[in-house]
Amino acid sequence: MSPAGVLAFVGLGSNLDQPEQQLRHALRELNDLRHTRLVRHSALYGSAPLGPPGQPDYVNAVAMLQTSLDAHALLDELQALEQRHGRERGEHWGPRTLDLDLLLYGQQQIMSPRLQVPHPQMHRRAFVLVPLHDLAPDIGLPGLGPLADYLRGVQDHGLWPLPGAQNG
Repeated sequence: MSPAGVLAFVGLGSNLDQPEQQLRHALRELNDLRHTRLVRHSALYGSAPLGPPGQPDYVNAVAMLQTSLDAHALLDELQALEQRHGRERGEHWGPRTLDLDLLLYGQQQIMSPRLQVPHPQMHRRAFVLVPLHDLAPDIGLPGLGPLADYLRGVQDHGLWPLPGAQNG
């Protein structure tokens, strides 16, 4: 990969088939994406599911990537990685082996039929904001404002650090 590129942040989540292992494998695989390098990642966190009742808790993290791919090409790579992990797109907010969401792509705002950046609703989700804060506490959310302004509003929203799951 060329040294130039964009910093992108990707949210990871899983609640099926050994979720912690799913995320650990996916973090390694993010570093293998073409024209992309994993800079670092947050700690792993547990969270209660937002969707239908009766599903297992989630494991979540955020990865910081440096990439020379454009946002849509990066999305294609992320979706291919989800497929390799057996991702099935069924029930909205339902259980999944691996969910990779492009949260931020530099300071760009993107609105296309396939992609919205910043990711919609990320500013309301503790399982995104807390791990993102691990990586970039002073970052601004394009079109929204400082991360810290939103972090205060989600501090008590059922997120817990997993033992031994530090930043990498």
